[in-house]
Amino acid sequence: MTTTPGQNLVDVIIADHRAVEEVFGQLEAGTGSTEHRRQLVEHMITELVRHAVAEEQYLYPAAREKLPGGDRIADHDLQEHTEAEQLMKQLETLETADPEFDPVLRRLIAVIRHHVEDEENDLLPRLSEACTAEELDDLGKKVVMAKGSAPTRPHPSAPNKPPANMILDSGAGMIDRLRDTLSGRNR
Repeated sequence: MTTTPGQNLVDVIIADHRAVEEVFGQLEAGTGSTEHRRQLVEHMITELVRHAVAEEQYLYPAAREKLPGGDRIADHDLQEHTEAEQLMKQLETLETADPEFDPVLRRLIAVIRHHVEDEENDLLPRLSEACTAEELDDLGKKVVMAKGSAPTRPHPSAPNKPPANMILDSGAGMIDRLRDTLSGRNR
């Protein structure tokens, strides 16, 4: 996926948020077979992981560089990513019929919704004011590119700050995509 004119960092991040919210709605409706729910969860996990990796590579470093208090904001958001990744890892191990599945899923959705609210009401507006249009366009393109090579499975203990994440994420992404292909997991 390539960015189009006007599809800057904020547009890309918000579009991802809306796409994941749509999947949340389908999961919360509780309809469909257990296999369909499993496929939705795997799709949601893939998209959340790719999104988080791209944010960790580009959004949070930009916040640290451009915003007063940017370190605090980025560190808070990284803590939320870690919590979400741990919940995603837990979901991967649970069958949809397991009594723990729905409570873990509800907790993950709550964590992500809180995270989205924080980003859309605080971080993204502040970053929009602090960056030029060209910087936001460049960051949007980088986020889209990062998502293309990002891991597709949660790795809660992996580094989430540059430069280590920039080096290791593409390798983990390649391995995850190979595992996805071999297992038949949908992307």
